[in-house]
Amino acid sequence: MKKYLYTTVIMLTLFSTLCISCSDEFVDPKPEYSIDSENYFNSKEDYDQALVAAYDLLQSSYVNVLLGEIASDNTLCGGESPTDVIGFQQIDDMIHTPVNSNLRDVWNWMFAGVQRANYILEFKDKTDFPQKTQVIAEARFLRAYYQFELVKWFGGIPMKGDARFKIGDEKTVPRSSREEVFASIEADLTFAAANLSPIASQKGRATKGAALALLGKAYLYENKFTQAATALDGVISSGKYSLVADYNSIFEMDGENGSESVFEVQYTDVEGAGFGCLQCSEGNVAVGFSGVRNYSGPLFSSGFSFNIPTKESADAFEAGDKRKDVAILDIAAWAAANASYDGGKGVSFGKGNEDTGYFNRKYLPRKRSANAAGDLNLTNPNNYRAIRYADVLLMAAEAYNRGGIDDAKAKTYLNEVRRRAFGDNDHDISASGAALTDFIYAERRVELFGEGHRFFDLVRTGKAVGKIPGFTANKNELFPLPIEEIQFANGNWQQNPGY
Repeated sequence: MKKYLYTTVIMLTLFSTLCISCSDEFVDPKPEYSIDSENYFNSKEDYDQALVAAYDLLQSSYVNVLLGEIASDNTLCGGESPTDVIGFQQIDDMIHTPVNSNLRDVWNWMFAGVQRANYILEFKDKTDFPQKTQVIAEARFLRAYYQFELVKWFGGIPMKGDARFKIGDEKTVPRSSREEVFASIEADLTFAAANLSPIASQKGRATKGAALALLGKAYLYENKFTQAATALDGVISSGKYSLVADYNSIFEMDGENGSESVFEVQYTDVEGAGFGCLQCSEGNVAVGFSGVRNYSGPLFSSGFSFNIPTKESADAFEAGDKRKDVAILDIAAWAAANASYDGGKGVSFGKGNEDTGYFNRKYLPRKRSANAAGDLNLTNPNNYRAIRYADVLLMAAEAYNRGGIDDAKAKTYLNEVRRRAFGDNDHDISASGAALTDFIYAERRVELFGEGHRFFDLVRTGKAVGKIPGFTANKNELFPLPIEEIQFANGNWQQNPGY
């Protein structure tokens, strides 16, 4: 059983002012009685419980990962039919509008994470105790993480400093600019990197390396290449991380929180959930959604056949690249190779909408423990590798190359990743300048395939037009704010262009 951050998660029920399952509104109504500053934050334990609550929203980011692939050219929506989870289907086809419950989930759940982090920061000075700076640094890391997700998806967002939003604020607090949001993210992560321990006190907690890596990523999104290179080199030179020899092992249970994991979202299958409250699941919902429909056979279990890799994305892997068979499951080839399974019964499976015969193997549901609870399609224990060391190396390579800083260093980092992929030095890249940039982009696609980064990589590098079917320039770089938020704000927040 994975304990990690779950040992005190029962206390989340007490934070009813922050419970997003209680209401769909941006700001939840204050209940008749709640634990609030007047009777809380009086001990280290109180701050620790609130911090667990802030971490808990990371698990709901499964939808960000799933849609980061579906919105890109990597995968098709899939599902049972063209109307199965219509919001996903619309995003896949780039015909989404402000009326989309799945985009509203991204907005609501990430803002709930900001709210929970701000609950701690609003009362950060109420009680002193040893290691308090570590708690504050973790809270600021989490706020930056959630704000980074929001600014990627929606652009500028409303911010209120170290304070929670309350009812009525949506009519008076403006949307901050994209630049102001990134400034907040940079400040939080700079503080976090300076004050977090290099080693997590519990698996799943933020570290100095995680803060530096996310800071470097934020700088990269702003084209601040010199700052990005410095932050990312801080992760690389720390000696805390390394590429594992076996790429496949990263995505199996025994590869969780390993030497390549810079930051990982923790999941477990021992606390079930249902469709009525997907964000309540302690399991990785995206995994069940990506599973092979009606599957029976070795290693994997059944799922809903969403997030279907295209043939073009499968063909993006070079000959001899060992990552292809880890990233993409060719179900027909798998069935042929396991024809003798279970006394000759072999592998059976169904076909869903937009079937290509391929599945996102990294995050397919595996056989689960005897203690698994609830709907097994919604409670998969597979952790999400939010920031991997290979990603750090490739981001550093991009920063050194695109910033015109040091192409030799960029090639060193790029080729370190490629040598693991091919098992030799024969596939090293020797190009420089713009040609090297293209190789780095191509490497990001295959190295990080299925991990939710592709759409945002295409957008931030200006490559989305012509790559993503249906993508419209000066519109689809951002997603629309949910119509409910525009209505709540009563003219205070403007909708994103084109929506």
